[in-house]
Amino acid sequence: MKLPVAAGLSTAAVAITLYPLFDGGAWFWASMGAILVVTVVGVVAGRLGARPWVTPVAAPFALLVYLTAVFTHDLAWLGVVPTKDSLPLLAELVSTGFDDIQRYAAPVPANPGITLLTAGGVGLIALLVDLFAVRLRRAALAGLPLLALFTVPAAVITDPIGWPAFVIGAFGYVGLLVADGRERLSHWGRAVVVRRSRTLTGGGSPDTGRLALSGKRIGVTAIALSILLPALLPALSPDPLFGFGVGNGLGSGGGTIAIPDAIAKLSGQLSQQNNDTVLTYTSSDDQPRYMRIYALDLFDGTKFTPSGLRGRPEDRVSEGPLPPAPGLGPAVTVKRAETRISISEDIGRLTFLPLPYPAVQVEADGDWRADESTLTVFSTKDEAAGLAYRVVTGEPEPTTTQLDTALPQPEGEARYVSLPSGLDPRIAALAKRVTSGATTQYQRAVKLQNWFTHTGKFTYNIRASGSGRQALSHFLFDERSGYCEQFASAMAVMARMLNIPARVAIGYTGGTKIGDKWTVRVHDAHAWPELYFAGVGWLRFEPTPAGAAGQGTAEAPQYTLPVTPSAGPSAGPSSGPATGTDDSDTLGRPSRPNPRQIDRDLGAVPLAPAPGMPVIAKVGVGAAIVLLLALIPAAARLLSRSRRGRVLGRTAPPAGAVPARAATAGGDDRAGRRPPADAAWLELCDTLTDLGMPRRRDESPRALGRRITERYELDAESAASLARIVSAEERLRYARTPAAAGPGRADVRRVRRALAGNVSRWRRLGAVVAPMSTLLRIRAVGERALDLFDLLEGVRLRSGPGPAAGSVQADRSYEAPRETTLTGSRR
Repeated sequence: MKLPVAAGLSTAAVAITLYPLFDGGAWFWASMGAILVVTVVGVVAGRLGARPWVTPVAAPFALLVYLTAVFTHDLAWLGVVPTKDSLPLLAELVSTGFDDIQRYAAPVPANPGITLLTAGGVGLIALLVDLFAVRLRRAALAGLPLLALFTVPAAVITDPIGWPAFVIGAFGYVGLLVADGRERLSHWGRAVVVRRSRTLTGGGSPDTGRLALSGKRIGVTAIALSILLPALLPALSPDPLFGFGVGNGLGSGGGTIAIPDAIAKLSGQLSQQNNDTVLTYTSSDDQPRYMRIYALDLFDGTKFTPSGLRGRPEDRVSEGPLPPAPGLGPAVTVKRAETRISISEDIGRLTFLPLPYPAVQVEADGDWRADESTLTVFSTKDEAAGLAYRVVTGEPEPTTTQLDTALPQPEGEARYVSLPSGLDPRIAALAKRVTSGATTQYQRAVKLQNWFTHTGKFTYNIRASGSGRQALSHFLFDERSGYCEQFASAMAVMARMLNIPARVAIGYTGGTKIGDKWTVRVHDAHAWPELYFAGVGWLRFEPTPAGAAGQGTAEAPQYTLPVTPSAGPSAGPSSGPATGTDDSDTLGRPSRPNPRQIDRDLGAVPLAPAPGMPVIAKVGVGAAIVLLLALIPAAARLLSRSRRGRVLGRTAPPAGAVPARAATAGGDDRAGRRPPADAAWLELCDTLTDLGMPRRRDESPRALGRRITERYELDAESAASLARIVSAEERLRYARTPAAAGPGRADVRRVRRALAGNVSRWRRLGAVVAPMSTLLRIRAVGERALDLFDLLEGVRLRSGPGPAAGSVQADRSYEAPRETTLTGSRR
């Protein structure tokens, strides 16, 4: 019944790869419990000799009982049996879990719903693995559900899966295959002894050890290659060492956080009777600034919605500057400003930071992350209420010439100009009529804004309403009255019809100056369009009427007014290249280099990455590391030779002072030191192995000395030294007392030189660079490590008599030849 246990262990090993998805360990223990339930059902069914279909039927019920006991025990009968009250609550938790995973980005909190979904999902995977590997005896197919479980973090997060978790999961699957193979081999037949020998096999099962060892070697080699090759081969993106299955680009899946219904929330804020303070701020230039919270880029014909945010651990604002503003090129002058913002403690739940756009640096307590395409800053665990933080902005100050000569929209970002089918065709005709006479995209955008605020005769009314696909047409052609969301959405749609990339931003206007601070209140909630111009980036426009008859604190940006900045702005202390980062912040402190200096979002003017290590230097470092690893066996061989040399340098003990090896457990004295004769013998054996003339396992020291002397040309001194080494080892093994005078360091060195003179130069070089004696020891250590798999094979559900354990000392005692066995087929 070891195979069900192996199936459960393999599922648990692969489940460890889910760790980046969760905050805390509640999911892990709940999942381990689900796996344990499925495993116990499989083991019990096997012990009772049940039919194969019993476990797939009984395990889901046992899993349901387990989940009931863990999550809804208060409503269950006896705390474990599901009832008509506990089952609806369990279903409600599942529904809540689905909603929560849509709201949060990884790592998600340990909500009961999310934990329930995880434990139930892992339990079902364990059930499928048991079905394939144990019931259907198709252990290889069990890799499919395990692979499905493994791909969950790879599909959800953009961070690389840690290589230790990958190795544990891979070994779990290999262990399942090994267990299945051992069980199959054990059923081949019974052992038939065809030749007597001193070593007898215990039992009648065939010796599957060598076959199992070969399988384990193949598995370990495959895992090692899957780890090392991706790290050595060049990649298309700067993935870290030992990354698996995921990329770091903007297009990667996962790591998303859902934005609440920002439009509905905005309407509710504007309709409130109370006009409470939301935040206060001060700025270095004492100018008001719009505080953007959300950026909506998808239009479904009714309203704008977000496409989702992505925030990786390296995108934490505490890690350094924010990603560069998308599309902002080096030719545009930027104005640096510092804003210090304090959020009211009385606001509701808000996991986004209100920020002026574009922010360059944000200093805020907590785990706040920046979405690289929108520069929206959000958190999955912290809230903005009561938070005080500092923001450095780099606001573009484009000239009229730069805006008029902005490049067309680049390919690959069609979502910013895409519109659903079925829109009123009159809207496109209206957009062309309103912008007639304009020769550039920028001039068309300014005409659109001016039409909404002046010539179009629109009025501001927060009570205006409308829904469905006809709401836009009703606003533009019939009512011409609405609030900021309708103005922003209408201008964004019309801009897209003119092939100008557009999206809708939601946040707050700059508020009102009270004392030495700017105060932003609930009624300052606002929506506005952002239009994209290559080389300049995203610019705010203001189509909503301002003043007493409109949105009171709304303000059109300077670059959209008839008087625009001159074509040749002077560079002042607050201006600098628009690279998204600077060598220092506004306080003069040096900033850390931004590791995210890559082309962003609309990819206008490429932004040069911070200079890193040259490719040649990287290749050199990699080659040096490989060389150092390759020289580890040579270094180990030199250390062992030096250690033995120190032993041989000691004065040989007098006769009778050191007991024979048979009386001292292998030749080591009570102080733990090897006798000089032992060190000389071990060095001789290692030298012979390195030079390709190893000792046979059944060869005595005297036979070895005779063979070496007869086969190879040794001078008289070398032959005498070899004889002393052999004689000392022989006496140490079989005599009551060792020789009075053993071999010395000079004897070993003389024999080594004489033997090296009988082999080729390449063989001598190989003995130094890659000594076979050390490599064989490393291989032996690896084989012993692989035998950890056999611990599972030693598990017994009930104890029984077994053969007594015995010890055999390698290379010292006589080893009898193994039995030769034939397997008789089972009848």
